[in-house]
Amino acid sequence: MIEVLQEIDHITLNFSDNGKMFLNLTIALIMFGVALDINLSDFVSLSKKPKPALVGILSQFLIMPLATFLLAFSLGGVITPTIGLGMILVAACPGGNISNFISSLAKGNVALSVSLTAFSSLGGIILTPLNFTFWGNLYIKYYSGNASADLVRDLNIDVLDVLQTIVIILGIPLALGLAFKIKLPRITAKILNPIKRFSIFAFLSIIVIIFSSNVDLFVTYIPYIFFIVLAHNALALSLGYGTGKIFGLDKRNNKTLAIETGIQNSGLALALLFNPDIFPQDLAIGGMAFIAAWWGVWHIISGLTMAGFWSGFSFKKVDEEINIEPV
Repeated sequence: MIEVLQEIDHITLNFSDNGKMFLNLTIALIMFGVALDINLSDFVSLSKKPKPALVGILSQFLIMPLATFLLAFSLGGVITPTIGLGMILVAACPGGNISNFISSLAKGNVALSVSLTAFSSLGGIILTPLNFTFWGNLYIKYYSGNASADLVRDLNIDVLDVLQTIVIILGIPLALGLAFKIKLPRITAKILNPIKRFSIFAFLSIIVIIFSSNVDLFVTYIPYIFFIVLAHNALALSLGYGTGKIFGLDKRNNKTLAIETGIQNSGLALALLFNPDIFPQDLAIGGMAFIAAWWGVWHIISGLTMAGFWSGFSFKKVDEEINIEPV
């Protein structure tokens, strides 16, 4: 397996400059939509009972990156260093905006979900580069002296480079969205849902474009990446739920924390990976791109699956609700 993963490291995904620009604009639009959905009342209500939000922040920004580092570390020679870095990069990213929709389907605490998404998006401007540079550089240091470290020997993750990119992609759209919401509340109410739907559609379109442009590569190598992302995502979902349970939260909040920890903004990870100021394009970092791209697909599948399980979904129940008589 390690030989195949080393092959992946040397692969460069086919993604045009126009595609990269569209990716950055889509992430910016998603963040603009997140800002439009931020309500002060959500923060006020949670400030009265801050425990669930604080536990969620702990799970997402401290426990998740730490656990990911330990998982990558424990896999040792089973994975390449860039596969491990890809896992750490995804873990350092803020939550994805689709988590609010999935929390609603799962009958979780939607107000908590929206508030955590808002905080992770705002706090991620600082916490994402700090987490990625700290755990990423520590992981690279672990691989120093290892022959496979040649793949990343010239990679030095600079927190300022990551911060600059995140401010542009996350910070500015969030600020513009908040200003728009304050100045034009009526227009905001009209465009909020269309923007949220379009941004999710645009992100899914990017994933489809990436896969369609590299279909032969994904067909060949996804079987090897699949189980790594499966294990990593399962760990994230378990950490969110388990952390809430350890701190005595109820099931409704635990479900939300699981989803918030397990749904990551993998689009941001891809945007960072395609930035040559952060990751020189002559470095063999194909493994990171594969991890981020497949995570963007898998976390939607796993999130919807868990939401269906938690909401008590069954085909029999659906038949009854829409009055379909069995043949």
